[in-house]
Amino acid sequence: MKRMVNEHSNPNTSRRVALVTGGAGLIGASVCELLAREDFSVIMVDSDPARIKSAQLSYSSRVKDSCKALVGDVSTSSGAHALVFEALQSCGHIDVLINNAATKTSSVNAFYTPDIDYEAATWREVMATNLDGAFYMCQAVGRQMLLRGQGSIVNVASIYGVVGADQRIYEGTQHPEKQLSTPAVYAASKAGLLGLTRHFAAAWGPKGLRVNAVTPGGVENGQDPTFIHNYSGKVPLGRMATVTEIAATICFLASNGASYINGHNLVVDGGLTTW
Repeated sequence: MKRMVNEHSNPNTSRRVALVTGGAGLIGASVCELLAREDFSVIMVDSDPARIKSAQLSYSSRVKDSCKALVGDVSTSSGAHALVFEALQSCGHIDVLINNAATKTSSVNAFYTPDIDYEAATWREVMATNLDGAFYMCQAVGRQMLLRGQGSIVNVASIYGVVGADQRIYEGTQHPEKQLSTPAVYAASKAGLLGLTRHFAAAWGPKGLRVNAVTPGGVENGQDPTFIHNYSGKVPLGRMATVTEIAATICFLASNGASYINGHNLVVDGGLTTW
């Protein structure tokens, strides 16, 4: 069940409106903040009310006044369409969609299970949010963008949708519940996003919509020091990304400054894929 979780229910509809799924997560919260600072009205969509509250507490009053929050689940068609209906009831239109929602499922231990033993239910749970959810949101938001003849969609993929994970970077690292890894379902879901991006860019470009993807490399976020060292050693710049570096790229592709970029996958990896 969705519900509004802040008091700002009447944004100025003359401003551009951006809807960000996974909006209270690490990258999503930064994207919402940067868009608000660029004078967007922002709709932060997330499935976790506590995470939304935490993200909003970190914002300045100006940013907070520009951000509306919706609690909801994009992993079903009905859930995604209901969220978009609620957003349109409040804001009237959506100019930018950022498909950023992703999940490690309700059990991190299950998410990191070795591929050979991976449960079908866990696979489906990841795909439902990471890939299906992006499709449903493209459907729901794309419908009104097509009627208006304009819009920008940015899908947030991953370096592991482009290249295979080097398992050596996980050697000697630990997650609180299980050794770190990148499961096949994550790679497959993010690679699928790139296919979705190209499909809609070709289909909707002639109708005034731009659809692009950002592929982040690893973002430093308090990971195991061994992992940070191992990963950074594979990157020509010698470090992991900051969250702001990824968020700023997403906001650029969403902006009018990228008005002739369509169907592109912008890889932000410090040069990792140049080797």
